[in-house]
Amino acid sequence: MYLKGVGPVRAEGLRRLGIVTAGDLLYHIPHRYEDASTVATIASLETGMQGTIIGTVVSKGVLPTRKGLRIFQAVLKDDTGMIEVAWPGQPFLDRTIEKGHVLLVSGVVRFFHGRQLQPKEYVNLGEDDSGTAHGRVLSVYPATEGLSFKIIRGIIDAHLDSLLPLVTEYLPREVLAAAGVVSIGDALRMVHRPASLAQALEGRARLAFEELLFVQLLQQRAKALARETRRGIRFENRRDLTTKLRESLPFQLTGAQGRVLREIFADMCSDRRMQRLLQGDVGSGKTVVALFAAMLAMENGFQAAIMAPTELLAEQHLRSMTRMLEPLGIAPILMTGSLKTRERREIAARIADPAPVLVVGTHALVQNATEFAQLGLAVVDEQHRFGVEQRKAMGAKGEAPDVLLMTATPIPRSLALTLYGDLDLSVLNERPPGRQVITTALRPESARERVLEFLNRQIEQGRQAYVVYPVIEESEKTDLKAATTEFEVLSTGVFKDRRTALLHGRLPAEEKDDIMRRFRDGDVDVLVATTVIEVGIDVPNATVMLIEHPERFGLSQLHQLRGRVGRGAAASFCILLGHVSPETRKRLDVFVDSDDGFEIARADLQLRGMGDLFGERQSGVPTFRVADPLRDEQLNERAREVADRILTTDPELDAPAHAAMRRVMGERYSRSFELFRVG
Repeated sequence: MYLKGVGPVRAEGLRRLGIVTAGDLLYHIPHRYEDASTVATIASLETGMQGTIIGTVVSKGVLPTRKGLRIFQAVLKDDTGMIEVAWPGQPFLDRTIEKGHVLLVSGVVRFFHGRQLQPKEYVNLGEDDSGTAHGRVLSVYPATEGLSFKIIRGIIDAHLDSLLPLVTEYLPREVLAAAGVVSIGDALRMVHRPASLAQALEGRARLAFEELLFVQLLQQRAKALARETRRGIRFENRRDLTTKLRESLPFQLTGAQGRVLREIFADMCSDRRMQRLLQGDVGSGKTVVALFAAMLAMENGFQAAIMAPTELLAEQHLRSMTRMLEPLGIAPILMTGSLKTRERREIAARIADPAPVLVVGTHALVQNATEFAQLGLAVVDEQHRFGVEQRKAMGAKGEAPDVLLMTATPIPRSLALTLYGDLDLSVLNERPPGRQVITTALRPESARERVLEFLNRQIEQGRQAYVVYPVIEESEKTDLKAATTEFEVLSTGVFKDRRTALLHGRLPAEEKDDIMRRFRDGDVDVLVATTVIEVGIDVPNATVMLIEHPERFGLSQLHQLRGRVGRGAAASFCILLGHVSPETRKRLDVFVDSDDGFEIARADLQLRGMGDLFGERQSGVPTFRVADPLRDEQLNERAREVADRILTTDPELDAPAHAAMRRVMGERYSRSFELFRVG
């Protein structure tokens, strides 16, 4: 379908946003709204009040301060007066906001050499748009370079009336009634052209509900199919190797570890194939749980395999498991991609023999050449670091082995049941005794010198330090310190007498591993890095982590980074350094004040949304464009109940009333039935 106003250049920009058809355009939903129906005049603003104004930029510039902070300031004017608007720490706005632009700005009015507005939100309406914006709820769309939200809004607004009649309802009437949501046509009109914020929310609720419903239908059906067909190995709890392991450990298992092991053993001793997700915060003892599961498989004459995302992590698992299994006379073997041909042949021959063995490795375990004679248990560590296909390939080794997926990314239970509804869920929510509490602090830019001296004192005491940056290289588009540049500054300045190293994602894998090995072995004092260390190895001697530009990280990501320290007996510290806005400070205070990964993850989801927590989409897995299972908890519960009722009477969705719904689900989630079975 040809749309007026969309030529080749704009079509390319839309394609980058995933918009190829007119239908895609209709379902390109605003990610926020600005309420211009309650706009105040500049003259009416008083100190301390929260206000929304529309004004024209009459002057602008970037002001430095004595503390090194750069502030972008603009003076806005309307028919009643002028006011200064300030964005501390955002000098890059000088490249996008021009004199003559019309801004819609919401924020608190403060007194600073006169009235000053500090924006919480702003929308650049472009040139001379104040008249058309007044009295409207403005839709702000996800945009891309060369295609602003305003252009997208114009394209959608121009074609909305002609496109909406082409949309036909695909949810049955009884489903709409049970959910209490509007029809799809009304919903799309409400989200694109709302008369009020309440109306926009009503339209969004319909779109969120259908996403939640479709995922519930897919998962409940997939789980039912899996239970029907998922015949597995029936292990017997012989209490041989498992009891010996428990008696030889130099520590007591936590109550949570005992509970999770009972859940796993019950699965493994049933005739149903285990498909279980084990969630556990950093340092909660997931590896020990996996080792007990492996011993249960081995004492029944089967093989066990544990797959880690990196060679270093696989090597670390091998070392810790070798220590724990030494009293049992069991020696795990390592299989990685860097093994020499002869070593790989020897290991291949070993696992081709049906004798019980524990293999720890990387993605080399799922390659075609790797054939297990009698694999009984497949464990995938840091499962979110693997693609769905790799996890599926691991579970396909052997004759239907039991599968245990492990993740150190805490997810609130209600959300985990939605995302991983086809899996059984176990949660380690208790920290082993003696685990270090990491002292965490947020410091302003003015404290930089004192913070770096603190790192130096730690190193003088024989400790090691991480310094983390959000980006690898400096860019004209951002005003962020970068790892490569700051490495030069630090290594030739305050740490010139220290052994320093730089680690980031663009380095070859061999070089990254070599740097981490040197750091682990104590040959590097200060490791300057990006988030590539988020899933790393244990370095018990690393006691301090400095994170620059903490506002650029999600809370859960900060929690994962913090987990790199505090792994030894010495007191450990995590310091966030930089200028942050009052709103950002509130968010970061959640991280500073808590060491509970589940509490932090819930706050992260509420503040930032799911995309920031889960990263890039994984092929074949349904993702939410509108819904948020945490924020939409009541809608999600309604969707679960409706899905259960539908599948009770029509498990195949074959009824004529469900034909349109099944068609839409098939178009959106064509491969999900298959891939949901592997998480």
